[in-house]
Amino acid sequence: MSKPAPPVAEKKQHTAVNHGVSRNDPYHWLRAANWQEVMRDPEVLDSEIRAYLEAENRYFTEVFSDKTADLREKIYREIRGRIKEDDSSVPTPDGDFAYFSRMETGRQYPLLVRTMRSGKDEQVLLDCNVEAGESYFGFAGAIHDPSHRFLAWAADRNGSEYYTIKVRDLETGKDITDTIEKSAGGTVWSADSKSLYYVELDENHRPYQVRRHAMGTSQSEDEIVYTEADPGFFVNVSKTLSGKFVVISAGDHQTSEAHLIDAQTNGVPMLVAGRKVGREYSVDEREGTLFILTNDNGAEDFKIVTADISSPGAENWQDIVPHRPGTLILTSFVIKNHLVRLERAEGLPRIIIRNLTNASESEIAFEEEAYSLGVSAGYEFDTSDIRFTYSSPTTPSRVFDYNLETGTRTLRKEQKVPSGHKPQDYVTRRVFAEAADGEKIPLTLLYHKNTKLDGSAPCLLYGYGAYGISMPANFSVANLSLVDRGFVHAIAHVRGGKDKGYGWYAKGRREHKTNTFTDFIAAAEHLIAEQFTSRGKIVAQGGSAGGMLMGAIANMRPDLFAGIIAQVPFVDVLTTMLDDTLPLTPPEWPEWGNPIASKEDYERILSYSPYDNVQAQDYAPMLVLAGLTDPRVTYWEPAKWVARLRATKTDTQPLFLKTNMEAGHGGATGRFERIKETALTQAFALWAANNKKFEGLD
Repeated sequence: MSKPAPPVAEKKQHTAVNHGVSRNDPYHWLRAANWQEVMRDPEVLDSEIRAYLEAENRYFTEVFSDKTADLREKIYREIRGRIKEDDSSVPTPDGDFAYFSRMETGRQYPLLVRTMRSGKDEQVLLDCNVEAGESYFGFAGAIHDPSHRFLAWAADRNGSEYYTIKVRDLETGKDITDTIEKSAGGTVWSADSKSLYYVELDENHRPYQVRRHAMGTSQSEDEIVYTEADPGFFVNVSKTLSGKFVVISAGDHQTSEAHLIDAQTNGVPMLVAGRKVGREYSVDEREGTLFILTNDNGAEDFKIVTADISSPGAENWQDIVPHRPGTLILTSFVIKNHLVRLERAEGLPRIIIRNLTNASESEIAFEEEAYSLGVSAGYEFDTSDIRFTYSSPTTPSRVFDYNLETGTRTLRKEQKVPSGHKPQDYVTRRVFAEAADGEKIPLTLLYHKNTKLDGSAPCLLYGYGAYGISMPANFSVANLSLVDRGFVHAIAHVRGGKDKGYGWYAKGRREHKTNTFTDFIAAAEHLIAEQFTSRGKIVAQGGSAGGMLMGAIANMRPDLFAGIIAQVPFVDVLTTMLDDTLPLTPPEWPEWGNPIASKEDYERILSYSPYDNVQAQDYAPMLVLAGLTDPRVTYWEPAKWVARLRATKTDTQPLFLKTNMEAGHGGATGRFERIKETALTQAFALWAANNKKFEGLD
């Protein structure tokens, strides 16, 4: 039986001219003219486009998926066996109650549950398995009201991130008639529980307006509280932990602005500080004083300032935690007598507690070479307890309650691995690769203690490098399936993230974007030089903006890699940044540049945009994953990229495009379906790193 031939997309003439430069885009037709409608109803996708995507899916199934079915099932069972299926989160107290979520054996989605604060009288508030049925179910969370009578919850039914908000009466267990469509998902209750604040999406899928919904009325009657006129600014609504203020935040990737609404009186929004290009800030409140995390006045790694609620403008801001270059403040919050901040120094996180009654500070830190740390405040303001979570690549997650007055640390939960896990069998390392300009690029490594470090081990090298997002060095039950098969698992903390402070981000964006790509290549070369692996044994992986990274390194150094996994990859960068009708384009201009307004930005993006730089050369084997209803990285970006690669590359190496026809940016929603997707990518990594042979990979 002959091997199936890969699909060949038809070429159709399409020319775009910008700044006097003409670009031919023969696969432009894959972008549906009615894409906005497709996001809401995938069934209206043009039949010719659907036929091409389905042909790619069939090719993927016949050539790869079917042949690796046994391996994928084995990996799936391994990963699932490491998950405690009947698991619960640690209850979080609020007034007379404590709220938590619970997973049950064999079920895909959580149950939201509460008990009395004592732990008695359990009540299931929402069973997401029932609400999901058999279809796509993107759960956006739920929030109870101050009276504990109602629960507002939101879900997306097709992956397009258009969320419907419903309200459940917790006395009857039934949803009331109040329904809000086309929301961004999040909600905030007024202090009297009679109103809901939410963010509405515009026709271009941008969160642009805050509305107030009076309980018992129709959505058409909802009052407009705030409208953002700048399409580059996305809007969000939240609440201070004190419960006194609703916070309306608007911003792009470099500038932000906040307004406050008295949650008791539901009055008009009060501006904190007007937008100033390059200034970011977020707001919390305690006893009439605002605590503001900001990068104002050159505080690149952020500082915390205070201002009186009656005069919140930037001219009145006073430092309480001054800027310290190299120590990045990631987040902060205020409770009754304490200011808590999570910061990162020398690439490692730590929690700092400031006693607001005497200005003393204490620290929570750990000793491993690499680890992940998170902190949360819970629901209550009048408390001395916080909760933090710790893990490392070798150490399963641990949840602690910490009393700020006594310094007592109480272990509330430790992640269980039912199939067994011995941390001492694994090694976590933090090593540094040297970039061409001398910068030291951190890498977090995980490997089995018996893995030979003589260059013979295969390696999965993961990278992201955008938006200032740092990659945590946390525990993953999924990674163990590769590591137990002799892989070195590596995370390259490349520029574009904030792994080494805000400057690390600034040197990986706009005019410095190519540092992200060359850092990743330097990381791969370092792993080879130090014999953690060798050339032709590295499988690169990244998603979304990390998918752009995959596209760039595929063009720049295909010889380094045994395979490349690009998940929902942002690869048609220039075309997307030229299309201001797309949901994310205007807010993304501060990140990449605006090629509409600037010829310099146009030429720079053109120089690295993966789709525009596909060359007649040999490429590594690739697995490309996409989602039809993805509003963040639209399905046609990976589709066009694969089509151009097929028509241009000079090798016969496999190239697979798998489009989830029923999901968006995040892929499958159920926890077991997500494991199947992970098993798929790991099977590809094993196949690629073992010289593309299907036999003997178990």
